[in-house]
Amino acid sequence: MVWSEESGGGFSLVEHPIPPRTLAAPLHRHTNEDEYSYVLEGRMGALLGDEVVYAEKGDLVFKPRDQWHTFWNAGDQPCRILEIISPGGFEHVFREVAEDPEAMAGETASALDARYGIEADYDSIERLCEEHGLTFPTEE
Repeated sequence: MVWSEESGGGFSLVEHPIPPRTLAAPLHRHTNEDEYSYVLEGRMGALLGDEVVYAEKGDLVFKPRDQWHTFWNAGDQPCRILEIISPGGFEHVFREVAEDPEAMAGETASALDARYGIEADYDSIERLCEEHGLTFPTEE
């Protein structure tokens, strides 16, 4: 919704629609950005370090840089969140993945992670899906 280039680099604003009972990302942490997730619709679950939190419409969840985290739709209805990413720039990873879904696999994912300062635990996907009754978009 707002690219970092439009905000002078200070932030970006991204809308994330998340299908019911779907994990949005593997467990990961950012070295450069703080994220603020505002729930517009539905129920979001998030793992922040070792703590699981749930947020409803109108709630704000802070995911600080260097903290391991992930998030998901914790309900049976669609979930939509607005995410403020500060400073901006990280929003470009979503564009790259949309243009090339293979960007999240193997060596390509490692290159993407390195370019955007992300450390991701891709092995966490199966465990998180099992623990919270979720699916992940790349599952067949």
